[in-house]
Amino acid sequence: MTKLKEPDVTKSDRPRPKAGVLDIAAYVPGKSKGTHGQTLHKLSSNETPLGTSSAAKAAIETVAQNLELYPDGAANELRDAIAETYGLHPDRIICGAGSDEILSFLAYAYLSPGDEAIYSEHGFLIYDIAIRAAGATPVVAPETGLKTDVDAILARVTDKTKMVFIANPNNPTGTYLPFEEVKRLHEGLPAHVLLVLDAAYGEYVRKNDYESGIELAATTQNVVMTRTFSKIYGLANLRIGWGFGPAHIIDALNRIRGPFNVSGMAIAAGIAAVKDREFVTRAVEHNDAWLPWLTGELEKLGLQVTPSVGNFILVHFPDEDGKRAVDADAYLLERGCVLRQVGNYGLPNALRMTVGSEQANRTVLQHLKEFLGQA
Repeated sequence: MTKLKEPDVTKSDRPRPKAGVLDIAAYVPGKSKGTHGQTLHKLSSNETPLGTSSAAKAAIETVAQNLELYPDGAANELRDAIAETYGLHPDRIICGAGSDEILSFLAYAYLSPGDEAIYSEHGFLIYDIAIRAAGATPVVAPETGLKTDVDAILARVTDKTKMVFIANPNNPTGTYLPFEEVKRLHEGLPAHVLLVLDAAYGEYVRKNDYESGIELAATTQNVVMTRTFSKIYGLANLRIGWGFGPAHIIDALNRIRGPFNVSGMAIAAGIAAVKDREFVTRAVEHNDAWLPWLTGELEKLGLQVTPSVGNFILVHFPDEDGKRAVDADAYLLERGCVLRQVGNYGLPNALRMTVGSEQANRTVLQHLKEFLGQA
């Protein structure tokens, strides 16, 4: 076959993306393999170590018999299942290809060139991408002690502000904002500013002062909560998420949503997963056992760990040659343990570690002991 020759053109002779697109730093996911190509303990993407609900797997197999058919474009049965689980009205729910898609819908529907949208200093990178892709300007609010700072956000609200993104709990820090603080933030925003509460890790939180955002999204006109099936439900491969908010906002999002944006397999698996409460309980119990264990054992090694309420921890390393996060990452990769560097989040000397299986957790800990010369 003859290889096609690249056309000889200058940059001015070809299509160009709209202003701002080339300023976006492409999202880089966590590594999937060690340095020798092996995948032994992948703890870089906050995936559940419990796999997927058997009920969800069975649902996928059923749908696989009819792959020639389009899925339900409105994901009605999935929205009904979510509504029943959380006590919501299905008409105020929208489903998407992961919660990332819902976040992008919000930016595309409510942000324009000249607008500003705020997110916290170490917030999820997708916010910056969605804001810029919509042609708006991202505004970063500094955090205090790696926690979202309500006052810092409110101080940056101007007449150009149209949206505020909050990850609660936050990724990659694992910290959270108590409900009273979320309410204080909402009360301080103008009524036309949309507050987006990203609760991707909300199912893991066991704090009495935490609320995922359902209450505000149900009772106000300018709050939307987003959730995902990728984490506690173990459906990351299917890309499925949902959002809940006022009817007028969901209506706007549905007008720009693709007609079949959620696959039939994702819909079927999501319905089965959200109904499998036993699976969710086991996942929470596993995290409740190993999150404090990992935190305590790493602190015994002299490493600082940011207190987390999610299914991951942020581990800070000494600022010493040979002992920094990049050194630890390389050492662990050589031994088949894959963690996440978070320099692109402004945390160059830390690694994020998913709470994995017992074997994975103990293996990483042992290798870190060796790395630090404490084995």
